[in-house]
Amino acid sequence: MTKERLYLYDTTLRDGQQTQGVQFSTGEKAQIAATLDAMGIDYIEGGWPGANPTDSEFFDSKPKLNATFTAFGMTKRVGMSAENDDVLAAVMNAGTEAVCLVGKTHDFHVTKALGITLAENTENVAKSVAYMVAQGREALFDAEHFFDGYKANPAYALEVVKAAYEAGARWVVLCDTNGGALPREVCEITKAVIAAGIPGDHLGIHTHNDTEHAVANSLAAVDAGARQVQGTLNGLGERCGNANLTTLIPTLLLKEPYASTLEIGVSVEALEGLTRASRMLDDILNRVPMRQAAFVGASAFAHKAGLHASAILKDPSTYEHVDPSVVGNERVIPMSNQAGQSNLRKRLADAGLEVEKGNSALGDILNRIKEAEAKGYSYDTAQASFELLARDALGLTESFFDVERYRVISERRRNARGHLVVESEAVVTVQLPNGQKTTSYFKNDHADEMSDEGPVNALWQALKSDLGPYQNVIDDVRLVDFKVRITNGGTEAVTRVIIDFEDDSGRHWSTVGVSANIVDASFEALLDALNWKLVHVGAKVARKSGAVA
Repeated sequence: MTKERLYLYDTTLRDGQQTQGVQFSTGEKAQIAATLDAMGIDYIEGGWPGANPTDSEFFDSKPKLNATFTAFGMTKRVGMSAENDDVLAAVMNAGTEAVCLVGKTHDFHVTKALGITLAENTENVAKSVAYMVAQGREALFDAEHFFDGYKANPAYALEVVKAAYEAGARWVVLCDTNGGALPREVCEITKAVIAAGIPGDHLGIHTHNDTEHAVANSLAAVDAGARQVQGTLNGLGERCGNANLTTLIPTLLLKEPYASTLEIGVSVEALEGLTRASRMLDDILNRVPMRQAAFVGASAFAHKAGLHASAILKDPSTYEHVDPSVVGNERVIPMSNQAGQSNLRKRLADAGLEVEKGNSALGDILNRIKEAEAKGYSYDTAQASFELLARDALGLTESFFDVERYRVISERRRNARGHLVVESEAVVTVQLPNGQKTTSYFKNDHADEMSDEGPVNALWQALKSDLGPYQNVIDDVRLVDFKVRITNGGTEAVTRVIIDFEDDSGRHWSTVGVSANIVDASFEALLDALNWKLVHVGAKVARKSGAVA
């Protein structure tokens, strides 16, 4: 059976940039566009030329893409010809292969927001599209508020989109701009548009996620016959976001009936880069990736319950709808007091610790986990701390260094200029295996600001500033994320700290610390982080250099 072509249109660089708190630099736009292009996205919308300096600069530099590079703008205004509208001219002058123009299709917005007649609006749409086509551009018409408009006045909504199609629009894109439509009505209305004379292979869908149905609504439109889908990486977008391409792409490529009836530009091989692309975007935005994100989240293939883990060992398909490696993700067997021995052995094997079934150490490890979690520890995400605990129970603990003492001080005062400042400083004394003792000092000094990086940062910098023979090993360790949870109330509350780390080789690991003192809980997690790195790299390096016996 011949597959129908379904086109993917990415609007991360335009609609995604409308996310609160998001603003891409020109270089970041180029990086994101190159990643999308490598995946096989068909259309990449670069932004709105002339709307801001960054977008204008990005279009001036015009990245080299296999995808159809697209500029976004709006239809001409009343009283102006398409040729003489300066706003439309800025979009056309960007020189892109395709241009997507937004226009009103809801009668309420035409008369209230634009303050023009319905006939004038239809004429603006038709003449703008005709002008683009005459200039040799691939024309897309973004039918704003289409589903709301259709429900209020179906005849007029259809009049506008048919005018765009008859003027030469390659794609008429139906937009659920307010994000309030539901899948059944999206499917029915899309079918009505096709029945009115606009073929499905000229019809696109653009949805927002205000009811958490953006992906479902996009699929509903595809089911009805639409053959272009618009969305953003990680579901970025105004308010609640747009349809999430990191969910849509693997669904279309791996799930039926789409896998056997539709062809998209993303190959199965390219799909392996999906998780990396998702996390690259979060890294650019300085955001912590959403663990529960479908397909690409760190917890998307995590199996906590012992029953689940036991079945996974026998056949991963028992609790996984796809192989995580297909989307570039990986399986995780977290540790908790719900874990059984099957779960435990799998997690130990992942850490390179092969323990035979029935080994008495397994029961000891489980008991230690349960006792620790009763005190407030959590090993669900702190895999590195779990591994250190297990190594200790198995008699595999290595002593790299011992912290003899630490001291940390934070001071809030007025400086010589009378400005309020906050400064943190820390001192850490470490005993090394060769008998050497080092004392390191670090101070966060922000003389002109009422802020600093805090006592935990001061401790971290002091702790890792001089570890003798291991210094080259731990120099590249970076703190990525810091999470605090109070496990009970009151001034004597127990504090749990979970810290994520990474290094230059691409390793990622997490540790946990618990104490009534938030600084001491943090310090425990920091110690585990360095010990875990030394377990995997440090001892080998140090012994090779002859620094440690």
